[in-house]
Amino acid sequence: MRHDGPNPPLPAPPAWMRWLPVLYVAVVLLIEPVTPVQWPVSFVLIALPLVTAFAHPPVVVAVATVFGIGLELLLAGTPCCAGRPVGYVWERHYVAAYACTALVGALGAILAAHRIRRERTLADVRFVAEIAQRVLLRPVPRRIGNLLLESFYLSAAAEARIGGDLFEAVPTVYGVRLLIGDVRGKGLLAVETAAAMLGAFREAAHDEPDLRALVERVDISMTRRADRLGGTELGERFVTAVFAEIPGNERIVRVLNCGHPPPLLIRPGEVSELDRGQPGPPLNLGMLVGDPYRVDTYSFGPGDQLLLYTDGVTETRDPDGAFYPLLQRLRSWGPMPPPELLERLHQDLLAYSHDQLRDDTAALTAFLLPEEAAETGRSGQDDTVNGEFGEPLP
Repeated sequence: MRHDGPNPPLPAPPAWMRWLPVLYVAVVLLIEPVTPVQWPVSFVLIALPLVTAFAHPPVVVAVATVFGIGLELLLAGTPCCAGRPVGYVWERHYVAAYACTALVGALGAILAAHRIRRERTLADVRFVAEIAQRVLLRPVPRRIGNLLLESFYLSAAAEARIGGDLFEAVPTVYGVRLLIGDVRGKGLLAVETAAAMLGAFREAAHDEPDLRALVERVDISMTRRADRLGGTELGERFVTAVFAEIPGNERIVRVLNCGHPPPLLIRPGEVSELDRGQPGPPLNLGMLVGDPYRVDTYSFGPGDQLLLYTDGVTETRDPDGAFYPLLQRLRSWGPMPPPELLERLHQDLLAYSHDQLRDDTAALTAFLLPEEAAETGRSGQDDTVNGEFGEPLP
């Protein structure tokens, strides 16, 4: 696999693995003096090159091999160190140990070179995945009109930087339109489905004046794609999503839920779910279920914040298996600006799960600036927000 630009850095092995050869030799030197002469512990040094190959390049393995043979010679026939006469150095069992150490050293060097090639391949794959991530889930604008926006994506696997979670924010003449979704599948097919849905949303968001019509158009695009791909498995490849619309001249937010966890409305002293108990069907299942999509309207005034998230957030578990209490956490934190809120959520999820996330997680938040802060930002006379958070504008 090739790419332009400098090679991405190789993943660093754990510190204990880098120091393992040193610890291995130290243990041998500690045991050798207290064992009987007829029990030559130095034979275990045959494995030293292989231990070194776990975390070091071939050159270091070669050095460890030479060092191991030299230490075997020292322990085999040095009276002051091992209590054996010098003649033991060329005793056939010791000579066999030297030969075996050299052979294991050659094999260890080959293993180390192969490991580095595999690590390079993995680094290249992760590099390409990160580029694809930036294209698929490009960062949302930090500010659109009087809205402050922020998003984050957290993969459950360090080797897989992209998955089926998706989000987007598009400014249109009808207002700012938000999307968060979760493809109910894994692997490359989920990534392809997420890319297709984002493309359909980005295009239709500018054309459809009605939020319900926008969702129906995206649903048609997803169904058409599933029919084109064919296969029995595609019938189970549906997408849950929440579409939201925040008009620029109204103090409302319109929400259309397609079988997804309900968004949260955060106000000073209050955190509530925007859920009236009648979500629509997931995308690509609308024709099978037959339920129409429904748009719900809620008040959304200055100082309010909308949080959209995937089920990877609420389904995060602690070591005892308890689900992450999102509402309880948000109510205990109080109001925060979007960057601090998502950073706090990000770190809290990692701490709650002890860095053992089982699913990808994504979140998108939009905060409506107070009137005076929005006017200050538009006038260009000051670069600070004089509203509740008092933070610099992005």
